[in-house]
Amino acid sequence: ASCQCKMDPSERRNCGYPGISAVECGKAGCCFNNSVAGVPWCFAPKAKKVRKVCPYIPHARINCGFPGITAKECERKGCCFRAYPAGVPWCFYHHMVEE
Repeated sequence: ASCQCKMDPSERRNCGYPGISAVECGKAGCCFNNSVAGVPWCFAPKAKKVRKVCPYIPHARINCGFPGITAKECERKGCCFRAYPAGVPWCFYHHMVEE
């Protein structure tokens, strides 16, 4: 994403070699901007921001517990707990979502 490439030129971490083209830089998963001299033109993107969310769709749940697990036991494992509907895990893993 282009927002991952927006940073102060002084923050750039080199991701290429002298004379690398914008195409080769992009193929390496890096950002390219040759508008500032004296800093890397091919540079590492910022890390993606992710957050954990409990999946809304019951059938997307991936089991994190065992039959009869309590909400407290489930949350202690770092998982989501919803005691409904029947037929799906009530203790389940988070999904990671990009911000």
